[in-house]
Amino acid sequence: MAAEAFKAARDFLIAHRTDYATAYANFKWPEPEDFNFALDWFDAELAQGDLRDNPALIITGASAARLTFRELSERSSRVANGLRALGVKRGDRILLMLGNIAPLWETMLAAMKLGAVVVPATTLLTANDLAERVARARVRFVITAAEDAPKLAMLPPSVPRITVGGAPSGCIGYGSLLLGTPDFTPDGPTRADDPILLYFTSGTTAKPKLVLHSHRTYPVGHLSTIYWLGLKPGDIHHNISSPGWAKHAWSCFFAPWIAGATIFIANQGRFNAPALLETLVQHKVTSLCAPPTVWRMFIQLDLKSYKVSLREVVGAGEPLNPEVIDQVHQAWGLTIRDGYGQTETTLQIANPPGHPVKPGSMGVPMPGYRIRLLDLDDNDAEEGAVCLPLDDRPVGLMQGYQMDDGSIEPVTEDVYRTGDVASRDADGYITYVGRADDVFKASDYRISPFELESVLIEHEAVVEAAVVPAPDAMRLAVPKAYITLGHNHPPDAVTALSIFQHCRTHLAPYKRIRRIEFAELPKTISGKIRRVELRKSEEASTTRPAGEFREEDFPELKG
Repeated sequence: MAAEAFKAARDFLIAHRTDYATAYANFKWPEPEDFNFALDWFDAELAQGDLRDNPALIITGASAARLTFRELSERSSRVANGLRALGVKRGDRILLMLGNIAPLWETMLAAMKLGAVVVPATTLLTANDLAERVARARVRFVITAAEDAPKLAMLPPSVPRITVGGAPSGCIGYGSLLLGTPDFTPDGPTRADDPILLYFTSGTTAKPKLVLHSHRTYPVGHLSTIYWLGLKPGDIHHNISSPGWAKHAWSCFFAPWIAGATIFIANQGRFNAPALLETLVQHKVTSLCAPPTVWRMFIQLDLKSYKVSLREVVGAGEPLNPEVIDQVHQAWGLTIRDGYGQTETTLQIANPPGHPVKPGSMGVPMPGYRIRLLDLDDNDAEEGAVCLPLDDRPVGLMQGYQMDDGSIEPVTEDVYRTGDVASRDADGYITYVGRADDVFKASDYRISPFELESVLIEHEAVVEAAVVPAPDAMRLAVPKAYITLGHNHPPDAVTALSIFQHCRTHLAPYKRIRRIEFAELPKTISGKIRRVELRKSEEASTTRPAGEFREEDFPELKG
């Protein structure tokens, strides 16, 4: 019954994929008591139905693989039996640190079948990072590549290590897990509220938190995500994202397989935009999700010359500036559609297929999500903190944060606060303003760093930019931009003047960048800019930094 209700909800969204008004007004979250995505959906529906011989996973490049739904069902059952033989039990935490290779997907499904909890980890973690995460997440087993085995040296000896691609001393070879029977019998039903994933946040403003999701919040919650992506059975979907982060699970695991689509992975040693586009053409990929950085690389190419089979193109990670959207539309006749969500949730706000896109806007609330914007007094406002009311709790909201002592801190207020600020126009479109911690005042005007950064990156010399408040005796604070330059653009006064002039042309006077410093930007391990470090640097500074350029330095900018 649980799978039937899940499928009915999915089919409703697919049927109304271009009819947002109906989808939003009439969608109801399925409410299963028991549900296991791997057993009740992947095995019972995808691996047994009409799609069973369709490719579930295609990997090109390094570690190439092609597995049908039926094959992946069988292999994941073998892995589940192998893990069970090693002692993995329901509720055990398994840290999974693999790149985009088939065993990652096999292990994810296997863990779900067992009722174990996966703790995804990026391969960029150091030995110290790993030791801390194993301790904080109370990890019982670790699965990684043999080449990363040296990073496990600091782990307690009691934590078994399973390695792919060999079995270094003290490790168990992953291949041995595949030797058992393909017939898997669960030890009992999986409750929909049983835990499934434990994610570390990226830690842009503080120490990473541990986000706990259940078999309800992620598999069922990602119905909102498939609506945004616009996926249908038989599609081939490529998402550019690294394993270890929530977006990878969103679009490289749950959403495509909820829809019955193929997950497509193009492994590259180093990102190569022309080669990737050629791969998308060759394999007739129909849907593409990429972060803004990749889209900005794409528009440097002659996109018209790539005869893609794409029907849907979306962007995530940060809002896209209108110039990128316009250039892709001119080349392919397709409109990139933004989406917004968090590690703590599934897709909350987006531009769904067929819905008019307003440049700069994140879009509208997704089916199953109500969005409130609250001012400092918690009153509904046209601009304010993005919040989810809990009197109509969306299924895609996490169970809570796991504390280091293993307890779960649930969301107990009347609303869940995302920590982001946005505005809403008369048509219901929501536009991102910035992180609540990043928005600041200059001369009593509210400044959105994102808005200014969007203008900065349109300058040919600018690769990345981060805007923070710099203390100023007259205005309290002024916008200062930390900028990473592209090759062949020297960090000198000529470049600074050109950027200042660009900002004067495209920004209102009260929003103008008043100071510039060329630098490499501090980032989290997931690649997100840590503006908090730049803000602290500005607050602590008592003298003008060497290499800082100020608007008043240039007579050309007077008046």
